[in-house]
Amino acid sequence: MAVADRDVLPDTVKPINYDLSLYDLELGGAFTFQGVVKIKVNIKSPVKEIILNAHQLKVNAAEITSSGDQSQKTTEILYVEKSQRVSLHFAEEIAAADEATLELEYSGVMNNDMAGFYRSKYKPEVAPAASVPRIGDIHFMFSTQFESCDARRAFPCFDEPNLKATFDVSIEIPEDQVALSNMPEISVKPGKDGRKVVSFERTPVMSTYLLAWAFGDFEYVEDFTKRKYNGKPLPVRVYTTRGLKEQGRFALENAHQVVDYFSEIFHIDYPLPKADLLAVHEFSHGAMENWGLVTYRTTAVLFDEKHSDAKYKVRVAYVVAHELAHQWFGNLVTMDWWSELWLNEGFATWVGWLAVDHLYPGYMVWTQFVTEAIQTAQQLDSLRASHPIEVPVKDALEIDQIFDAISYLKGSSVIRMLSNHLSVETFLAGVAAYLKAHAYGNATTNDLWAALSEASGKDVNAFMDTWIRKIGFPVLTVAEEPGQIGIRQSRFLSTGDVKPEEDETQWWIPLGLKTDPQDKGASPKALTSKEETLRDIDETFYKLNSDQNGFYRTNYPPARLAKLGESKEKLSNEDKIGLIADAAALAVSGDATTAGLLTLVEKFKDETNYAVWSQLIVSLTNIRSIFAENQVVSEGLKTFTLRLVESATEKIGWEFKPDEDFLTGQLRALLIGTAGLAGHQPTITEAQHRFTTTFPTIHPSLRLPIYRIAITHGGHPAYHQLKTAYASTSTIDGKEIILQSLGRVQSPALARDFLDFQFLSDQVAVQDAHTGSIALAANALTRDTLWEYVKERWEVVEGKLAGNMVVLDRYVKTALSRFASREKEEDIRAFFKGKDTKGFDRGLVQVSDTVKGNAGYKERDEGLVEEWLRAHGYV
Repeated sequence: MAVADRDVLPDTVKPINYDLSLYDLELGGAFTFQGVVKIKVNIKSPVKEIILNAHQLKVNAAEITSSGDQSQKTTEILYVEKSQRVSLHFAEEIAAADEATLELEYSGVMNNDMAGFYRSKYKPEVAPAASVPRIGDIHFMFSTQFESCDARRAFPCFDEPNLKATFDVSIEIPEDQVALSNMPEISVKPGKDGRKVVSFERTPVMSTYLLAWAFGDFEYVEDFTKRKYNGKPLPVRVYTTRGLKEQGRFALENAHQVVDYFSEIFHIDYPLPKADLLAVHEFSHGAMENWGLVTYRTTAVLFDEKHSDAKYKVRVAYVVAHELAHQWFGNLVTMDWWSELWLNEGFATWVGWLAVDHLYPGYMVWTQFVTEAIQTAQQLDSLRASHPIEVPVKDALEIDQIFDAISYLKGSSVIRMLSNHLSVETFLAGVAAYLKAHAYGNATTNDLWAALSEASGKDVNAFMDTWIRKIGFPVLTVAEEPGQIGIRQSRFLSTGDVKPEEDETQWWIPLGLKTDPQDKGASPKALTSKEETLRDIDETFYKLNSDQNGFYRTNYPPARLAKLGESKEKLSNEDKIGLIADAAALAVSGDATTAGLLTLVEKFKDETNYAVWSQLIVSLTNIRSIFAENQVVSEGLKTFTLRLVESATEKIGWEFKPDEDFLTGQLRALLIGTAGLAGHQPTITEAQHRFTTTFPTIHPSLRLPIYRIAITHGGHPAYHQLKTAYASTSTIDGKEIILQSLGRVQSPALARDFLDFQFLSDQVAVQDAHTGSIALAANALTRDTLWEYVKERWEVVEGKLAGNMVVLDRYVKTALSRFASREKEEDIRAFFKGKDTKGFDRGLVQVSDTVKGNAGYKERDEGLVEEWLRAHGYV
C-alpha cells in the first residue's frame, strides 16, 4: 500500500523523545488527571502549524522552543474530532531544526472504556491499601491500553506506528500504591498532598502504542531467567492486585523460560532490563504486548492449581508466550503501517504455539491449533466478506475490525505452512536475520520475505504473495482414475456459489501427498497451476494435505472419503481433524453432503484423542444448530450424537486419576458435557446430583459441563442458584464459566432475565458481555429471544458496549451469526439500515454472509439429512 494512500499526519514534524508527567489524579468523582508532555521534535521544514493526535483530551496550553531558546506560544488550538487530531497554530513561522521542544499542558479522564488511560473495577481479595478509590465494595486499579490508536486518549502525540521515539514517564500517585511502566523505576520523590512522584528510566525507541503505565494496590511474584542478560539473570515478575499474586505463579514459571527460549531461537537477547506481566481486571482484548509491561485479562494470566479449570492452563501458557514473542516481533521490529498488522499478530500466534509445544510436548498443542486456529480462520475466510491477510488500511481508526481471525489465525496458519515447507530451522534463521536487520525500526511483509528467501535460497515472495494479498483460500477437488488422480483448485466459499471473477487466484499449494502410512514424510510437491494430474498413485491409501499443514480444504470423491474413514488408524490426529472439518465445511457449501459427513463421523466412536473429539463435536454441534427448527431432524441428530459419545463417556468415567495426563482430563469434561446435553440419562442424573449436593466442591474442570447440564434440565431453581453464585465466586475463571452455562436456559422468560442481568445490572463487566450471549445464540431455544432483545434494547446494548468498538463489534458478530433463515438475515439488515454502524460495519456483513450460507445449507440438505437419519435408525 503506497504511503500516499494513507491518511497520516503531515511529515513536517517528527518526534524524537516524549517527557511525560502525569499529576493531580482525581481518584474518584470525575477521575480527571493533568498532564504535561515535552516532545523533542525534528522540524523537517518551516511550519506555522503542528498537528498531533489527541482524543478526549483538552490541551490547555502549548509552546514551541527551538534553537537559541526562541519560544512562542500557540495562538489557536483547534480540534478535529473525526480524525482525532489537534492543530496547534503559531503566529510566527517555526524554522526547520534538528531539535526543538514542543510542550503541551493538558487534561484528560481516566475513563471506564478499557482504552487509553482507564480504570478497572474489582472486588479485593484482602483488605486493600487505604488510598485505593472505591464505590461501595467496588475498588479501582488504573492502567493503559493504547493499541491501536488510543495513546492519543492519554497524551497528545504523533500516534502512528512508524513515528517511533523514546519516552520518559513520571506519575504522581498515593504513597501506599505501586506504579509500573515499560522500564524500571529510576526515582521516587515526594509529591503534593502526601503523594509520591515515581519516575522511570527512558525507553528504547518504540511506537506510541507500546507505551504503558499502571498503578494500584499491586503485589508480585518474581523469578529470574536461567540465561544471563548483560551479565546477570533477568528479573521476571507477575503483578496482581493484593491477594491474587500466588495465582500468577504458573504464568511466571512459563514467562522466564519463554524469554530464554525466544532469546535463543531469535539469536537476539531480550532487549529490556525487566519483564513484567500485569493482571488487569477489565480488559477488552486477551492481552497487550506493551514493551516490558505486558498487560493481561485476568483469565489469560492467572491460574489457581486447586480451583481453576485445567483448560485455562493452555490458555495462560499460550497467551504469555504470544505476548512475549511480540517483545521482538512487533516491539523491537514494528510493522510500518497497520495494513501489515498480520506481521505482528500472525507471527506471534504461530511462535506462541511453538513455545508452548516446546515447554509442554504432552499437550500436543499443534492438534489443538488445527482444530481451533485453522478451522476458525477458514470459517471466516470462506465468507465473501473476508479480507486479505494484508489488508489496505487508509484510516488507522478502521484497524480495530482487522484484529480478527484473519490477521491472527490465518496469518499464523500460513506461517505454519511456510515454516513446514522451508523447515522450522530455516524459517527461524530467516526470522533472526529479519529482526537483526530492522531492530528498533519498522519493516514490511516484503522485508520478511527477503530475509526468508536469503535463508532458504527460495523465492518466498513468489509462492507466498497470493496467500497474503489475496482474499480467501482454495479447495482442492479430487477426481480419481485408475492409478492416478486429477486435482483442481478453486476458491472456497461457504455459500458454494463462487463466481468466475471471484475464482481467478492461483495459489501455490503444498500438496503434502501421503501414500505410505509407514512413511512419516509426505511428498514436497506443490500445485502451481489451476489443475494437474498426479500419476502412479497407490489407490489403496493416499491422503492430501498431510498433517493439515496446508491452508486449504480437500474434497474427495464420496467413496474415497468413506475409505479414509475406514483407514483412520493410518491417519495422524491432525489428518483426522482435517478430514472431519473439511467434510463438514463442504457439506455446508454444497460441494459434498451431510450424509457423507455423518457416515464418516460414525466411524469415530472409538476415538481417544481430545482434539479429534473436539472437532467431531464442534462439527456436529453446528449441524444440530442449523437444523434445530426441524423437530424430527433435531431429535435424530441428538440421538446420533448420543450413540456416538455414549461408549466413550461411560469408559472415561467421572473420576480424575492422580497419574492421568492433561488431555484425558480435558476429554472427560468434553464427553460428559456432550453426553448430558444429548440426553444420556446416567450423565444427567449424576450431573444434577453433584450440582445440588456438592456444588462448592465440584471438580474445577467439571464445572462447565455440570453447570450446563444442570441449567438445561433444572429450570428456574438451577438458574437462580447459578446466577446467585456469580456474585460470590472467587475463582478467576468462575464468572466466565457461569456466563457460558446460564446461556443454556430453556425458556424465553429466563433468557430475558439473563439478558437483563448482563445489560441492566452492574454485575457483568463490559469485557464479558459477549460471553453469555454467545451461549444464548448457540441455544436454539433462546437465539430468537436474544435478537428480539437486542432490537428492543439497542440503545441499552449500544450504550453499554460502544465506549470500546472492539467490544461492540465482537458482540454483534458472535450474538447474531447462528441463524439459518433468510428472513432473519433480512431482518438484521433492515434493523441496522440507517444506523451508525462505523466500527462494526464489517462485522455486520460477515453476519449476513454467515446466516445466508446457513440458510442455503438448511434448505438444500434438510430433507436429505432426515432421509439418512431414518435409513440408519436414528429416527
